[in-house]
Amino acid sequence: MSLRDRLARIYHSANDENRRVILDAASPRPGAALLDLGCGDGAFTTAVAERARERGVEVTVGDLGERWPYDDGSVDVVHSNQVIEHVPYTDHFMAEIRRVLKPGGYAIVSTNNLSSWHNIGSLVAGWQPTPCHVSDEVIVGNPANMMEGAAGSRGQMHLRVFTGKALAALARHHRLDVQQDLGAGYYPLPPRLARPLARVDRKHAAFLVQRYGAA
Repeated sequence: MSLRDRLARIYHSANDENRRVILDAASPRPGAALLDLGCGDGAFTTAVAERARERGVEVTVGDLGERWPYDDGSVDVVHSNQVIEHVPYTDHFMAEIRRVLKPGGYAIVSTNNLSSWHNIGSLVAGWQPTPCHVSDEVIVGNPANMMEGAAGSRGQMHLRVFTGKALAALARHHRLDVQQDLGAGYYPLPPRLARPLARVDRKHAAFLVQRYGAA
């Protein structure tokens, strides 16, 4: 197996673990209205919806940088996985989550962790942390990145990357109460070993998973 294939396997196992932690944080809510921000092909949306016991899925195409086409206090559960790092106006993003969230509802936001050990190691080596992109055209700066040299695009590249402390502080600024602050994945370890370490040392896990309520 090539080094690139090994790196891809590590990434995908950490990504799967991140989704598991998200599902664990999603408590059942019968008949809930679920809003999934940046749902991709909708496959994981369905998994989150099943956990929240929501049955129907309606797709709306819109710009996350504008006012979302939902009424104030109209959504029970908001889910966003690997989206906020692509958004230029993160204050608007958090403020809209707070606006559409029903009293007693909750939001789950997950993103890359800037303070993960693999990013710290990259900086020590003088390399660009893998989730921190410097170009809209190409991914460069880290020889250990499986995507090094790959072509990029404006929608694909990361604009802002968070530590857990900064993400929680941003949420609180927009009147969201941080109910859970979790970590997922622990590069380069497999899930069986990464899971306990991410619980004990969430500040250095591969991914951040935070659950918010309306403060």
